[in-house]
Amino acid sequence: MALSDVAREAGIVGAGGAGFPTHIKLSSQAEFLIVNGAECEPLLRVDQQILPREKSIFLRGLQAAMEAVRAKKGIVALKAKYKQAVEALKGGGPHEIFILGDFYPAGDEQILVYDVTKRIVPEGGIPLDVGCVVLNVETVINIGKAMDGQPVVDKYVTVGGAVQKPSTFKLPVGTPVRDALKLAGGPTVEEFFIVEGGPNTGKLIPSLDYPIQKTTKGILVFPKTHPLWGKFSPDLSAVLRRAVSTCCNCRECTELCPRYLLGHSMEPHLLMKVLSWRLAEEDKLTEAYLCCDCGLCENYSCPMGLSPRRIIQALKQKLSEHKIPNPHRNKPSSTRALFSAKRVPTSRLISRLGLTIYDVPAPLSDVDYQPEEVILPLKQHAGAPAKPVVKVGDKVKRGDLIAEIPEGALGARIHASIDGVISTITSQEIRIRKE
Repeated sequence: MALSDVAREAGIVGAGGAGFPTHIKLSSQAEFLIVNGAECEPLLRVDQQILPREKSIFLRGLQAAMEAVRAKKGIVALKAKYKQAVEALKGGGPHEIFILGDFYPAGDEQILVYDVTKRIVPEGGIPLDVGCVVLNVETVINIGKAMDGQPVVDKYVTVGGAVQKPSTFKLPVGTPVRDALKLAGGPTVEEFFIVEGGPNTGKLIPSLDYPIQKTTKGILVFPKTHPLWGKFSPDLSAVLRRAVSTCCNCRECTELCPRYLLGHSMEPHLLMKVLSWRLAEEDKLTEAYLCCDCGLCENYSCPMGLSPRRIIQALKQKLSEHKIPNPHRNKPSSTRALFSAKRVPTSRLISRLGLTIYDVPAPLSDVDYQPEEVILPLKQHAGAPAKPVVKVGDKVKRGDLIAEIPEGALGARIHASIDGVISTITSQEIRIRKE
């Protein structure tokens, strides 16, 4: 069986990003296969810890993935400070190690491709356009496990921030966030908010019943008195009012924008000008499609404390709703001046975000946790939601297929992550409860 079919059957998706179905990537051909081990979001500690522990499975998955895409080189990109991971991969294996600087966002796919190959991904393009396939460390480990018949039923997650015992856990997919918080000793404050992912690119978790998904890398708790709360507050109208009244059009958001520095025509300050003052061409609005959502503009660059990223995200959504396509297809031949000099050190970002107190180890736990119930969203990936193939009352075993990719659609399979009984099926999710 082709490796792409193995990945499809196992329900593998990108474990640290948008959840693009991995079987599609493994069906392509590329000169380079790059493993993204940057893990550049502050406070996240997954890939740097699981790589040494899962080394043999990782190398098996890497070798198979390289053969599947016919890559001439397999390159594992890691930060120098991930010393155990770097040491674990030295000597033997089908790969080279590329050492990254400790800057943000080192893990952005297009920045990573440029650093490793000096090739610039075109506007509106993907790494494959310049001969690269990029996979996350945990995704490669899942490929190795799938070769032994193991579907994706677990997820490594860092639980950090304002919790008693910051830790990294392996948890069944669908585990409620409240369970993860209990394992970490619970919050250290009474009034808090929770972010899924990192402080820059993550999203606000709506409730403690929210389930850990195939793409969840972090569960971070912060007191509601923390300055980040203003960045995650759902009141977009207030964000827009502040932008209209306060933006001084200083260009700082553009000067440090990773995609602008790559040579793309992404200029956040002009988007702010269009929305705030209507003093630039409205066709600039489609540049929103070029944003990588890294959050530097709102969390580091803007001296006025504004939120260009949230505004650009809302703009992208509106453009999509109105079915306005991305017209930007330029192919930059070189980066902007001072590309490397304008990179933001992670330590400065952590300080600027007020996260120094939370920047502590989150050691990998050996706890084998089995929740009483799991909540499995039918859409944990890019593409169409999976279609249930079970019914309420069915008994399932861990690893059983419970939702299939709709015929002819882009998507990923969903498997039972615990033994139990199907208790609920809706258009959004399947719930399994222990007997």
